[in-house]
Amino acid sequence: MSINATLLGQTLAFIIFVWCCMKFVWPPLMAAIEARQKAISDGLSSAERAKKDLDLAKANASDQLKEAKRQAAEIIEQANKRKAQIIDEAATGAQAEREKILAQGRAEIDAERHRAKEELRKQVAALAIAGAEKILARHIDQAANSDIVDKLVAEL
Repeated sequence: MSINATLLGQTLAFIIFVWCCMKFVWPPLMAAIEARQKAISDGLSSAERAKKDLDLAKANASDQLKEAKRQAAEIIEQANKRKAQIIDEAATGAQAEREKILAQGRAEIDAERHRAKEELRKQVAALAIAGAEKILARHIDQAANSDIVDKLVAEL
């Protein structure tokens, strides 16, 4: 019976060991495994949510980029229109300034021409008087005959 008693003792020790493991070791081990499974599951669902959020963010970024490009194109178009308007205004202003300068030049030329004609008339009158003096061989008093000189200037 010593073998049987030893075997029985070992069996009893094994049963007590299994019972202790089931009572004290198994529940914390199962809790740790379940907690780990829950953490992995939560991590996978978080990763899936993050992937969806990333896709949504990419779509938003793409939409915002398209909108920014559209706005930039609109701003460039407005700038080009404004540039054309400024060029037209400058051309119109330059044309008006050109016409003004030409009109001033013409007025100055006309005034100079008029002064030159008056000067020539006076010189011709003086020459005519000088010629008349020589022809008449006498001296004509210009102060006394100023009305004759004025009429002669007006006729020339």
